[in-house]
Amino acid sequence: MDQEQSRAQSRKRWQTEYDRAKLRDADWETMSGVPVEPIYGNAPYPGQYPYTRGVYASMYRSRLWTMRMFAGFGTAVDTNLRFKDILRNGGGGLSTAFDMPTLMGHDSDHEWSIGEVGKCGVAVDTLADMRDLFADINLGGVSTSMTINGPANIIMAMYIANAEETGTERSRLAGTIQNDLLKEYQAQKEYIFPPRPSMRLVTDLIRFTSTEMPRWHPVSVSGYHIREAGSTAAQELAYTLANGFAYVEAAVAAGIDVDDFAPRLSFFFNSHSDFFEEIGKFRAARRIWATWMRERYGAKDERSLLCRFHTQTAGVSLTAQQPEINIARVAIQAMAGVLGGTQSLHTDAFDEAMALPTEDAARIALRTQQIVAHETGVASVADPLGGSHYVEWMTDEMERRAEAIFAHLDELGGGSILEGVFAGIDNNYFTSEIANAAYRFEQKVNAGRRIIVGVNDFTEGDSEQRDLLRIDRTVEENQLKRLSNVKHDRDNSAVRSALDELVEVAQDSTLNTMPATIKAVQSMATEGEIVEALRGVFGTYVEKATM
Repeated sequence: MDQEQSRAQSRKRWQTEYDRAKLRDADWETMSGVPVEPIYGNAPYPGQYPYTRGVYASMYRSRLWTMRMFAGFGTAVDTNLRFKDILRNGGGGLSTAFDMPTLMGHDSDHEWSIGEVGKCGVAVDTLADMRDLFADINLGGVSTSMTINGPANIIMAMYIANAEETGTERSRLAGTIQNDLLKEYQAQKEYIFPPRPSMRLVTDLIRFTSTEMPRWHPVSVSGYHIREAGSTAAQELAYTLANGFAYVEAAVAAGIDVDDFAPRLSFFFNSHSDFFEEIGKFRAARRIWATWMRERYGAKDERSLLCRFHTQTAGVSLTAQQPEINIARVAIQAMAGVLGGTQSLHTDAFDEAMALPTEDAARIALRTQQIVAHETGVASVADPLGGSHYVEWMTDEMERRAEAIFAHLDELGGGSILEGVFAGIDNNYFTSEIANAAYRFEQKVNAGRRIIVGVNDFTEGDSEQRDLLRIDRTVEENQLKRLSNVKHDRDNSAVRSALDELVEVAQDSTLNTMPATIKAVQSMATEGEIVEALRGVFGTYVEKATM
């Protein structure tokens, strides 16, 4: 199909979606009863290349964003109960937080795991934990997101194995696994293997899902953690999209056609309180991605051009001082995500600056999204701020700043964004730039040039004691007992055989590690055992000191 045919089909699809939205005009009106159109302003409209105004013609008229609340603490049984509470209260999807040992590829009985088991997320050591985590939840009927990177393939293998045990074919599974290794070296630091072997694992999962899991997103390119580490909005935008381009280049180099996998790439952005800057960032992201995918990487499938993303409100902006006012912060940040055109959204709970959220706080966070969706009218019109002089200028400015960073990475990589990102990791470009941005922000706060309400001004009224969610030490004791029982009951010869097979596959770069990883988790090999087997092939990453 040539580009003109593709554009004609796109126009026809857009017109059909727009007409369908207009037919429902009677259902879309203001509180005063004033009917509203689905779109205002000039072309290109939402749903038209380069998608600055939104990836779908009618946006939230046709479907609200997914209210995907992040949850995970204690044992898998504990988190399973929270998942069910989210679904009962109107959550549209599940998002899984894992504890630090799991994120780092350590089993709960590892010496470095002591005191951290179940604390900042759920502990998952084996397939037995995955069974508990999603017990009595129809995995064929819910979309699941899992925020994990270094051991992403292992956790994905457990999810697949558990689903198939409970009668859900892998082809029916819908959701996302973060699997964004590049940003770990730049910001979050939850890496295990060096960058190039890690990229091998990323492309293995991309290839595997492209052929066997058409509803699954194998990479969620995450700017969220880049921003939480202290970057500016423009840096978050640029580094995130550059990482996305790097994954595209790596997958194409591995022999995968760009249109076979690009439609299943997704993104994960942060939403801060600088309202219009955030909206401009989101709009610029769509335009940049569509332009680069068509013009640089030759994508022909329209779906490859769509920058679809999840948004989470800014955890780093929450304050332990006067925590109730975080509800206002979260509402503003959520509104920015929605007006920026997000496809799914997590809203932080007001008490997260002090501890994992209580059930009541998590419910308020979800209710915040529901108020935005059903009481404000912002879902009635696609890109309602499009055409605003300030918003359009901010969108252009975000794009200009991002393009300057892409040019630098392209130069570093000799014409390859992938090699430029690797070089930027090696020479500490990313970590230095993020640290400098964080330092400049803190200088402004300390000097009073940036007001943080309740922290450096308006500080009265912060003496109340609050109930917090606390993870009892019995959580770790129970998880260790559970892990010990699994190791005692399993067939250790089968585990050893499966791990040996995985090592052989990992040593051959022409083979995909996913089938062998699934076999290993089915044998009840632990996450830590699988990581150690792969470490013997790939080695361990040690970050260079920043001078």
